[in-house]
Amino acid sequence: MSEIRDINLWEQGEMKIGWVKSNMPLLRAIEAEFEEDKPFRGLKVALSIHLEAKTAYLCRVLAAGGAEMYITGSNPLSTQDDVAAALVKGGLNVFAWHAATEEEYKRHISKVIEVGPNIIIDDGGDLVSLIHNEYPELAADVLGGCEETTTGIIRLKSMERDGALKFPMVLVNNANCKYLFDNRYGTGQSVWDGINRTTNLIVAGKNVVVAGYGWCGKGVAKRAAGLGASVIVTEIDPIKAIEAVMDGFKVMKMEDAAKVGDFFVTVTGCSGVISEKDFLNMKDGAILCNAGHFNVEVDMACLEKMAVSVKERRNNINGYTLENGNTLNVIAEGRLVNLAAGDGHPAEIMDMSFAIQALSARYIAENGKSLKAGTVDVPVETDRRVAGMKLAAWGVEIDTLTPEQEKYLNSWNLE
Repeated sequence: MSEIRDINLWEQGEMKIGWVKSNMPLLRAIEAEFEEDKPFRGLKVALSIHLEAKTAYLCRVLAAGGAEMYITGSNPLSTQDDVAAALVKGGLNVFAWHAATEEEYKRHISKVIEVGPNIIIDDGGDLVSLIHNEYPELAADVLGGCEETTTGIIRLKSMERDGALKFPMVLVNNANCKYLFDNRYGTGQSVWDGINRTTNLIVAGKNVVVAGYGWCGKGVAKRAAGLGASVIVTEIDPIKAIEAVMDGFKVMKMEDAAKVGDFFVTVTGCSGVISEKDFLNMKDGAILCNAGHFNVEVDMACLEKMAVSVKERRNNINGYTLENGNTLNVIAEGRLVNLAAGDGHPAEIMDMSFAIQALSARYIAENGKSLKAGTVDVPVETDRRVAGMKLAAWGVEIDTLTPEQEKYLNSWNLE
């Protein structure tokens, strides 16, 4: 029971999965643990994450734990058809293909919900939103789930405030071993991998505008500076703006940054970050892309209305010519540039993130019935376990406190 583009692509997909597996020692260890314990035996898992090789290996790790897997993508342009084919060839259920239309994308997401999942693993909140809005009768069978992204957590928190969330959801993105490394180092590297391979243009000497200075924005700005760019940060949070200044970057409003930017990268999780007035202020040839979850940060609907013509300038780059004669170049239709125009985060980074994801899914399988509906933090012991596994994989040892040091740190009377 699958719906993919072409099963004959499976060998290339298998090669990709094999490569990332060889570079993901944490998941390999968890896979061996799951094979022995079978924590997901008898459970259906619906998963919506960018469907490339690292995600595919996570799916196999969960399947090794006994999960009946139902898999879809979380972005119409990030699914890799050869990887999807390899998963189906291996016996898993996949509903996804690259460049899905809006109707196809929603149908694929619906397919993994219609099976009546017991655990949901989400990236951006599409599965959770769909089951609550269109399949509420299936929510009672859901033990809980896990959310991978900042954007998805924003949606979950909103649902929780409104009393709408019907089952527990673990906030995987908020784990230290996720956001401190995945968001900063993973996004920082993979965004520029996507931009550079797609544009084939130099970054050194250019003005790079980074919208948003959260952990993802910090990573994007740091890597841009490392490539020789002059970095400008736009922010709405005064504390994050101070951080950006003290990190050595210029901070200004978007309407001012629009006039001087050569590259624009949005990393906010919000909509309309770059809009009509900004488009009109931009240089001819400016390059725009998005590293947030949804394709609304660069206001693509507005840009399409403003354009007098649209032309494909290069594979995965569309040029929008405005009435003033300037052409603005958008990478990957304003969708996630690191996945819609690249392979996503490095395998070693996703090894940590997906280790948190896999162990959080196990936590739901074992504890979901006793947890209240709402958002749930990743257990501290899970975070620390993954950190310890990562250090061990590197062959790095750290100090431990002596009993005397523990007593000193836990005492208020130091006499």
